[in-house]
Amino acid sequence: MDAELEFAIQPNTTGKQLFDQVVKTVGLREVWFFGLQYVDSKGYSTWLKLNKKVTAQDVKKENPLQFKFRAKFFPEDVSEELIQEITQRLFFLQVKEAILNDENYCPPETAVLLASYSVQAKYADYNKDSHKPGYLTNDRLLPQRVLEQHKLTKEQWEDRIQTWHEEHRDMLREDTMMEYLKIAQDLEMYGVNYFEIKNKKGTELWLGVDALGLNIYEHEDNAHLLSRDLHWQDWNLITDQYNIQQSTWIWTSLAYHRHLLASFIAQYFTPQNKT
Repeated sequence: MDAELEFAIQPNTTGKQLFDQVVKTVGLREVWFFGLQYVDSKGYSTWLKLNKKVTAQDVKKENPLQFKFRAKFFPEDVSEELIQEITQRLFFLQVKEAILNDENYCPPETAVLLASYSVQAKYADYNKDSHKPGYLTNDRLLPQRVLEQHKLTKEQWEDRIQTWHEEHRDMLREDTMMEYLKIAQDLEMYGVNYFEIKNKKGTELWLGVDALGLNIYEHEDNAHLLSRDLHWQDWNLITDQYNIQQSTWIWTSLAYHRHLLASFIAQYFTPQNKT
């Protein structure tokens, strides 16, 4: 749902109580993937702690308080683990936003294909009588990087996307969103959370945190992967090779993120002992 919701809270309302109101309103049952995110007083994005009062947390003082309902954990196989249509739609919207904002790097050819699935989800089957030239003019469909990298006119981009759009005939919206996610989950930076770090030479890098471990990326627009060999058992290696910028928030967030991911993986991705 790409909508704004408003809730009344009391001074003693906990994060869980607010979270429960949100998921009940949108009809979401697969709640374990999601959380509420806010901007703290220092300008950092932070996850709302469910066991603490909302007003006791460092939420930026606004009226009303602002939160984003976001996917916190990303499944390894979307087709197997995302069951509800509302869950699929929430992931679709968030992943699409990350790709369009270039937070999740996507090659140009793949970006065009994904754009066509996005168009099918919005407009359904292509119809030359109703989808006249220019029907995609007001839609944001491609990352700005792709538009600048390939000097095509708006009409040429539309033709390319339309060609794929025609191929998706008879695809239902939920199937279209799932196909989008199945392609997106294979992108290198899918489901990665980033923190700024520096190596011993002072070079700025990104520390990428995901369900499998830690990745180190160059501090560039396309975030080139330097290392994918740091798993959770290598946690202490980070302190030897990289200098996390002096921020208690970053250390706390990393530790908290690691704890949540470890708990999540143990609960949902490892076989249960038979009794």
